[in-house]
Amino acid sequence: MTATVIAIDGPSGVGKSSVSKETARRLGFGYLDTGAMYRAMAWLAHQRGVGDPGDVVELVRGAELEISTDPDAFAIEVDGIDVTDDIRDPEVAQFVQTVSAVPEARSELIERQREIIAAASPGIVVEGRDITTVVAPQAPVRILMTADESVRIARRAAELHGAADAAHVDSTRAQISDRDARDAQTTNFTTAADGVVTLDTTHIGFDESVAAVLELIGDRT
Repeated sequence: MTATVIAIDGPSGVGKSSVSKETARRLGFGYLDTGAMYRAMAWLAHQRGVGDPGDVVELVRGAELEISTDPDAFAIEVDGIDVTDDIRDPEVAQFVQTVSAVPEARSELIERQREIIAAASPGIVVEGRDITTVVAPQAPVRILMTADESVRIARRAAELHGAADAAHVDSTRAQISDRDARDAQTTNFTTAADGVVTLDTTHIGFDESVAAVLELIGDRT
């Protein structure tokens, strides 16, 4: 039986990770955070002092990468080392482009993502930056989540700092803008491709976002 694949793209702060996890829980599906795979490889590259594109490719190809697809028990290991917490360090985020900007390294990780998707049962929710167009373009449900930049920054500030006051919003703004600018060089996560449904979460909360995704899934599967 072929797994049902739900592909969700979008920039930081739209709520795609939390919404994707809850959608997977409600459906009894697996959940794949593809961004965590890039961060894990960035962590490894940083640890080993690898920055040359050719060396990065070899690093990715040789790494043993294990990632949980349980939405209630996320974990990720690299070469037997649990890096679940380490990859959330802001310092690691600064090195993600070391991996994601190298086409051969992206291709290697995309193939691993497709292998995970193919092994999923009965379905899987996959979220990231190029899922709807590159990783799983044939998925029956493809969604691009968006939100106004000011809303995205406030949400990420609350997530990172526990508050969205002016000081925390200001400190988060550069982080969000810089990351979007870097990622835009390799992926398109602001405009929906043909057949991809845009879900604007600017004026809706978590529960409404989950309900909207579930409704789309019900309509298309």
